[in-house]
Amino acid sequence: MPLPSPLFDNLRLPVIGSPLFIISGPELVIAQCKAGVVGSFPALNARPQTQLDEWLHQITEELAAHNRAHPHRPAAPYAVNQIVHKSNNRLEEDVATCAKWQVPITITSLGAREDLNQAVHGWGGIVLHDIINDRFARKAIEKGADGLIPVAAGAGGHAGITSPFALIQEIREWFDGPVALSGSIANGAAILAAQAMGADLAYIGSAFIATDEARAAGGYKDNIVEAKASDIVYSDLFTGVHGNYLRQSIEKAGMDPDNLPAGDISAMNFGSGGNSEAKAWKDIWGSGQGIGAVKKIEPVADMVARLETEYRAAKTALDKNYYI
Repeated sequence: MPLPSPLFDNLRLPVIGSPLFIISGPELVIAQCKAGVVGSFPALNARPQTQLDEWLHQITEELAAHNRAHPHRPAAPYAVNQIVHKSNNRLEEDVATCAKWQVPITITSLGAREDLNQAVHGWGGIVLHDIINDRFARKAIEKGADGLIPVAAGAGGHAGITSPFALIQEIREWFDGPVALSGSIANGAAILAAQAMGADLAYIGSAFIATDEARAAGGYKDNIVEAKASDIVYSDLFTGVHGNYLRQSIEKAGMDPDNLPAGDISAMNFGSGGNSEAKAWKDIWGSGQGIGAVKKIEPVADMVARLETEYRAAKTALDKNYYI
């Protein structure tokens, strides 16, 4: 099945900027959409809850103004991430606010709900659900999700351990809808590789942390630039769900990254770091394994332009070296 049209027609690159807890705000989303990739943010980033309405107003107005000024180069659509886990006591209010603004794309995480999917469809939006294995993928589609985000090994934040090759292969045996692949994608060649494996879109998060518009601390951005795949630690201590984090932030919090205790999902309180004194995302910094490709902090527009150059160069190189 082709990507929903005309929703993805204005993409400069087949990329979704993934929702980054605490870090993604209106500035980052607007810059991503203007640059030609899908921008997104977690609804929970808007605090208090009433701020979500303000953010959606700002994003809607600024993108509309951009489209009026650039009719031949309109902005890409945006997405809002909803955490469906029972610890999120704002979900109903947040969905109602998104209905008011008719958010075009909803990304659901940590649970799939049929009623939420129906609500999004009711205002004309689509739902992409992130999953870590084929079993969860099937459940998401059964409950009405339109597309899938396979969060493969090496992805930042909450991530699975399955190879992207295996995950995409299993999903494409039965599902022909939209798929956005997540996991260590940080340059143009990796975007093309995701498509070659069978994904429609690349889902990029960690690389966008090192942009001017990201709401990340300066030390966090510097660490993204300086670190490599070997600096990523996989643990469930900080939220009760396994995820990938920067070793340096764990050490700074006074813990040994190589000897972390197990977490407890029953104590999960998203964003509070309920399983440790150090708060996940604020003190313990999430990151994927692809950050070795991130060489500097730069504006979103420059990063997307670089990704496009790399993407086109990779396609050219592939064409030149293709033998049957």
